[in-house]
Amino acid sequence: MKKWLLTGLCVWAYTLQAQTPLPLKVSDNKHFLVTSDGKPFFWLGDTGWLLFVKCNREEAVKYLDTRKQQGFNVIQVMVLHDVRKAKNAYGDSALINGDVSKPNITTNKNNYWNHISFVIDEAAKRGMYIALVPVWGSNVKSGYVNAAQAATYARFLTEKYGSKPNIIWMNGGDIRATEGMDVWQTLGKTIKENDPDHLVTYHPRGRYSSSEWFHDAPWLDFNMFQSGHRNYAQDTSTSDKNHFGEDNWKFIDIDYHLQPTKPVLDGEPSYENIPHGLHDSLEVRWTAADLRRYGYWSVFAGGTGFTYGENAVMQFHRSGDTDGNYGVNMEWKKAVLSPGATQMQYLKNLLLSRSYLDRKPAQELLPENIGTKYDHLVATKGNDYAYVYTFTGAPFKVDQSRLGFVVGKASWYDPSNGKYTKATLNKRATITPYTPPARRQNGNDWVLVLEK
Repeated sequence: MKKWLLTGLCVWAYTLQAQTPLPLKVSDNKHFLVTSDGKPFFWLGDTGWLLFVKCNREEAVKYLDTRKQQGFNVIQVMVLHDVRKAKNAYGDSALINGDVSKPNITTNKNNYWNHISFVIDEAAKRGMYIALVPVWGSNVKSGYVNAAQAATYARFLTEKYGSKPNIIWMNGGDIRATEGMDVWQTLGKTIKENDPDHLVTYHPRGRYSSSEWFHDAPWLDFNMFQSGHRNYAQDTSTSDKNHFGEDNWKFIDIDYHLQPTKPVLDGEPSYENIPHGLHDSLEVRWTAADLRRYGYWSVFAGGTGFTYGENAVMQFHRSGDTDGNYGVNMEWKKAVLSPGATQMQYLKNLLLSRSYLDRKPAQELLPENIGTKYDHLVATKGNDYAYVYTFTGAPFKVDQSRLGFVVGKASWYDPSNGKYTKATLNKRATITPYTPPARRQNGNDWVLVLEK
């Protein structure tokens, strides 16, 4: 009996250890993220912004189980959304008098800070990481947080959660860093000084990258940009520096070539089921196909991962809520099963199915017009494979002399279901035409896979 019990405990301990994720670090070539033992890590994130405040423990576990099944490995969550009224689903307050330097530590089992610990630990059991946003940007912009308070708060956070292997620090929160620069610098520096073993990034406002302000900051380990929720026609703001419209790959193209080299990813593209431009509920809504486009465009351009988002899920909206935003029209427990959420895993699966750390952008493979807007083609390659993504399914040509290997196999990969279809291979032609399956139209997206 004792032997059986000991064996069972060993199996349980081994299973738990196998599931607990290792801390992340930047790869040796500085373009990717890897686990602490050097294995490739493809960031597939979800914006579960209000998870800590809107969900009780049972709901949080259900959400994590669903996202785990769908292939997600990072959940981006606000620690504090509104410092003036920060309470969790159990009604426990986060702060004393709305002061971030005075966390409200109670003996309540479900107190605010222990509830966060519970969610982080449950994520760890599922091999998932939690990207913690210490305080959302609007609080800093409104003057509710100063640098001195931020320093005290950052030390509290690192002491409370710094020992957990599956956290990432996400400074900022949908804001230009110039709106509270002293606070953002203080948070970044203090977190890194007190927790040097976890990665730190910065989440900016739409149409900006963290590189705009912090690329050279010692505390910033990798860049993140928010490509935002506007379509091409809506991207007309005179106060914004960049006007890339829906071309999120352009942010990657800039940051990928900056020195010193740092990884980069789109941390907030347009959300599935949210209106174009956010604020007019009568506008057309972004679809799963749009999210696939953002994902493949940015990753093939050199991104180290991609973050998905869904309108109802990011605010954990439920029937009867009076604080729903952006024309939300679905309960989160249904929206968590939206098509795009299921399809994002096929991007991660494709990238991890072949050698990973040798991958790089490869637009030189496309000898003719790479197209604009929805017709844009993007290519990436490793030592013995290459991928070309088309959102419209239009025919294109590949300069196979630039591959660095002789093609022995060609296939089409369907981003909507992860299935392969055989492609016609012409080994003799240097400039080789390829025609995707089915007819040409937006959302008929395919990846050409060429292998040695």
